[in-house]
Amino acid sequence: MAVETFRLSLGPLLFNWPVDTFRDFYFRIADEADIDIVYLGEVVCAKRRPFHLVHYEEIIHRLRSAGKQVILSGLQLVMDGKDMASVEETLTLAEEYLIEANDMSTISLLKDRPHALGPSINIYNPETLAHFEHGGATRTSLNAELPKSTLAALATTAKGDLEVQVFGRAPLAISARCFHARANHLTKSGCRYVCENDPDGLTLDTLDGQAFLAINGLQTLSYKYISLLDELPVLMQMGIRDFRLSPHTGNMAQVANIFRARAAEWISGEKACALLDELLPDVQFSNGFFHGQPGHTQRGAIE
Repeated sequence: MAVETFRLSLGPLLFNWPVDTFRDFYFRIADEADIDIVYLGEVVCAKRRPFHLVHYEEIIHRLRSAGKQVILSGLQLVMDGKDMASVEETLTLAEEYLIEANDMSTISLLKDRPHALGPSINIYNPETLAHFEHGGATRTSLNAELPKSTLAALATTAKGDLEVQVFGRAPLAISARCFHARANHLTKSGCRYVCENDPDGLTLDTLDGQAFLAINGLQTLSYKYISLLDELPVLMQMGIRDFRLSPHTGNMAQVANIFRARAAEWISGEKACALLDELLPDVQFSNGFFHGQPGHTQRGAIE
């Protein structure tokens, strides 16, 4: 049996869930999920933040009481003074919590102080990683589109912890425009928070009717969910031992259990994939980015 030298993390919730659902989700993660680190914070749309903020204190208390580290995540796109004020409010907690910076304005405010980098900070080579680590980054969650050759190169020079997303829809882009509002013939300022109607994102089809992408307010995501269950041993051989699960509807506590069992080598990759398919029968998975292939493709088990 392998010694557990890895950590599982739960990334920030990307979607706009009802307030009670949001609170109860994190309570369940605290009580039931075998997860080491939980990222908490609104990263997509600042308009959503006030609704969930009311429960942050009790959620953090519940998570920390369960022995989980809490990292506070900031916005991916800071567009005005109001957005900047929300970032600065989060940064007032930097002495007590590690802050995940998801845009350059946040990084500038955290310079020379320990902080984490989110996957929206594009790091494609060791020199860029060294630059950010020199500025205080102690933990870096890498872009979901990076192939294993790039991940391996970064792992050889990293001074801090490297994290890779191993489950969930890949965040691909962020925009100042709200796609959800436009899809519902609304304006961004009068969006009526319609993104709440699609708790895992709204599927976009190609002209010939094939599911292609998903939209989530200002954000574009992959349609298929990343699953790197088979690739966990390879990542650990590289020296990467922090694995991020992105929250979705469904039993995330059980998803975490499957990934932990596979990373600890308690079960085979084949068994783990079968369990995940059984748990989420309506979800399509992909691992193409990792293998340097189109992101929507699925490559078979690594021998």
